[in-house]
Amino acid sequence: MRLEYIGPLLAFAVAWGVTWLCCRPGSWLHFLDHPNARSLHARPTPRTGGVGVMTGVVASGLTSAVSGGLDRSVGAALVGALLLAALGLVDDRRSVSARVRLLAQLLVAGGFLVMTGPTSGWLAGGLFLVGLVWMANLYNFMDGSDGLAGGMAVFGFSAFAVAAGLAGEAPLAWVCAGIAAAAAGFLCFNFHPARIFMGDVGSVPLGFLAGALGLVGCEAGAWPSWFPLLVFSPFIVDATVTLLQRARRGERVWQAHRTHYYQRMVQMGLGHRGTALSAYGLMLGVALSALGILRVGFSLQCGIITIWLFIYLILGFLIDRAWRRHEATGAPRP
Repeated sequence: MRLEYIGPLLAFAVAWGVTWLCCRPGSWLHFLDHPNARSLHARPTPRTGGVGVMTGVVASGLTSAVSGGLDRSVGAALVGALLLAALGLVDDRRSVSARVRLLAQLLVAGGFLVMTGPTSGWLAGGLFLVGLVWMANLYNFMDGSDGLAGGMAVFGFSAFAVAAGLAGEAPLAWVCAGIAAAAAGFLCFNFHPARIFMGDVGSVPLGFLAGALGLVGCEAGAWPSWFPLLVFSPFIVDATVTLLQRARRGERVWQAHRTHYYQRMVQMGLGHRGTALSAYGLMLGVALSALGILRVGFSLQCGIITIWLFIYLILGFLIDRAWRRHEATGAPRP
């Protein structure tokens, strides 16, 4: 058996074991997340599950590196993610200012782009820089309900792995499979009722990896530019639309809140488990359709993407309407 074949299995086992250790009250990684204005939980819960995820990712990456199957671009993405994970761990423990976090994210994303050298020019490079930072942050924004961020990582990076494998990009495929497996190991403890949360140490680097490896796959010809956007659209659409809505209302978009669509679903009675399972259905449908149209004509690809846009519009309309009714009845929010 080739060494990289065991990478995903090792990633799952390491992530499971480290996350289990982080759940123990005696562990030095037992940092508690206390309920705040953004929270949907009512009791203090450890928030270092991302340590398990990233440790599993490292384990998988090392097996690829030892077997000689880790190229420069993928390695740069993993190094960048580890730097963001280290900053996230400090932030989870002592809190780092938003300005410092943003500066660090810009430096990491810029360093990744310099090392990988995208061939699309300076203007596209600037857009990639903003996109990578936004992906890192939006993933963090979406990590607020049991099982949600872990599930998106399982479905999203599994889709990346399948697409890369079909395109003959084995190193990229194995690393993505390892990330998905590590997220699954963490998810064993994070599905409702969650024993531990992912925290910034996991959510920010996972968002960065989604953007960075999505770009790596585009540059390698493993998939077109729309593919990573569609695969991670359940998170991209919710976070982006919510931000734009809050900006339109004149709210301070950087402040904590509970108005993401997934947060509304939890508060309207679907709960953490129901919201996660509903989101999993959406994630699976998006991933399968994205994989299914990789090798079809451009017109059909545009048609399927347009259908998904309409689906998101309808879902957003229905949730907005239900939320207005919920607020009008004065129903208590959990």
